[in-house]
Amino acid sequence: MTEFDLAVVGGGPGGYTAAVRGAQQGARVCLIEADRLGGACLHRGCIPTKTWHSTARLLRQLDQAASHGIKLGSRSFDFVAAAQRKDAVVAQLHGGLRQLMKSYGIEVFRGQATIEQPGRIAVRRPGLIGRLRARRIVLATGARPVRPAGWPVDGENILTSDEILGIQELPSSLLVIGGGYIGCELAAIFAAFGSQVTLVEQQPSLLGNSDREAVDLLIRALQSQGVTIHVGTVIDRLGVVDGRVEAELAGKGAIEIDKALVAVGRVPNSNRLGLKELGMELASGAVVVDEGMRTSVEGLFAIGDLTGGPQLAHVAAYQAGVAVANALGGDEQVDYRVVPSAVFTLPEMAQVGLTEEACQSRRLAVDIGRFSYRANGKALADGHAEGFVKLLADASDGRLLGATVVGEQASNLVAEMALAMGQGLTAADIGRLIHAHPTLTEMVKEAAEDIAGLALHRPSAGQK
Repeated sequence: MTEFDLAVVGGGPGGYTAAVRGAQQGARVCLIEADRLGGACLHRGCIPTKTWHSTARLLRQLDQAASHGIKLGSRSFDFVAAAQRKDAVVAQLHGGLRQLMKSYGIEVFRGQATIEQPGRIAVRRPGLIGRLRARRIVLATGARPVRPAGWPVDGENILTSDEILGIQELPSSLLVIGGGYIGCELAAIFAAFGSQVTLVEQQPSLLGNSDREAVDLLIRALQSQGVTIHVGTVIDRLGVVDGRVEAELAGKGAIEIDKALVAVGRVPNSNRLGLKELGMELASGAVVVDEGMRTSVEGLFAIGDLTGGPQLAHVAAYQAGVAVANALGGDEQVDYRVVPSAVFTLPEMAQVGLTEEACQSRRLAVDIGRFSYRANGKALADGHAEGFVKLLADASDGRLLGATVVGEQASNLVAEMALAMGQGLTAADIGRLIHAHPTLTEMVKEAAEDIAGLALHRPSAGQK
């Protein structure tokens, strides 16, 4: 029976990162994947949605062409071509991952893995069962969309994010159930594509853990793009009649739409791994791990969405490094104090660290610096004047505690604040750094300077 130093179960961002990190440290590594390398992120999540987001963003820019003096005449949108482009991007990255595994000598096995005992794995394919041994095992099987009981999620009319990313025909109308990042992103994308979108969220607001000021701006942006938003609203009934979806919104009547997207969360893929038989500690289906990503079973580690933590590909990849280091004899611990995140709506929203509301709930004394896109030369030149940068600094020593950006390129701008937080820098440190002109990053500098009342392009208090 083949024996490896390290076996990784699951080939998503966490899993393939773990495999590469192990190989880089000289271990003999195998990776077991039930579907395709890249996992949900590459095939049913991050990459296809961001490819469509790029298309949606371009469509919105074309809507502004006349203000730039560009006369386009009539234009049309070919959804099938956009879907084919998405698939081509995914295929290219998938091919790149396969070559990456080969370059590191990582053996890839296709099949459903079951942990029979510590160090022993069964790999099942139709009509075939193989077994292998590994000194250490990293579980990275991710999560899948929630399919609420009683709702006829058929993958054709009522879809999860898995199915909607594979459709080949643009729905004339779309109901999005769930106002988290998946629901908000796809609502913005399909509205740009031309669908009539209705977004329903049971909670009082969208994106519940995000900065309220930023979310309010984002809600106004979505509404201006034609998205109808209902918050604090429950779906009493959801069904399909004659090929059309019918939904009853509590207190707001019934609507009929072409398709419905159910985006109400994701659950860990722990049910087919044999973990209960091993006696592994689970919590609501998630694998319980310590700060070194160790499970309750000796020699087994778990990372990513499987552990029930932040459902972010970059967090899974980070955890992979910690898990592999410890699997190969190290003693590292995770540190989640600096975890940037981004919502790819139109405009984007990105955050790192604490929000203003979180600081208030913890009774932290903070100084707040803000700067508007409307006062930035590059934003105005590009025609993207909607948004702001907000920095939160500890009132006692000026260290950066959190940041929020809503606006063009927010997903890129947040990286500077994340680096500053990771290095323990103060707002004054950021303000002193020379930023290139004219750029969007100047807003970070000015927001930092605003904490001390020194933002160059913000009117003085006496002139406001």
